[in-house]
Amino acid sequence: MNEARDVYTLCVLVLCLKMFAISVYQGFFRIRSKSFTNHDDAAFFKQLPLSEELPQVGRAAKAWANDLENIPLFFVLGGLCVALGVSATATAGLSWGFTLARLIHTVTYLAAWQPWRTLAYGAGVGCLCGLGAMLCATLM
Repeated sequence: MNEARDVYTLCVLVLCLKMFAISVYQGFFRIRSKSFTNHDDAAFFKQLPLSEELPQVGRAAKAWANDLENIPLFFVLGGLCVALGVSATATAGLSWGFTLARLIHTVTYLAAWQPWRTLAYGAGVGCLCGLGAMLCATLM
């Protein structure tokens, strides 16, 4: 069994499902309230398009954008740690830490809970820095 590979794979899956859940969250609020900014979507539901997104949809879009700035970095750094055989325990721990931090970040972003959102973001960045530092140490 390759602990780091298995944990990394599970974390990638959880993060992908989390991002999918944000899309479902946006769709739920749009459909429930029949509120759309795209003309074709509004016309399909026989509604007039809105000039602005619903607040819940807007927050989810910002959480999604933040994911797109951070999660691909984890995919690359974590994958390289697994591929290069960096410490399995440290790689697994940082992978779990990053995944948990991103889950908390999303929940706190959607709920508008500060300072928890910022703390979760910082924890995730710390895990990315740890993965990057281990890669640097391995290559030197």
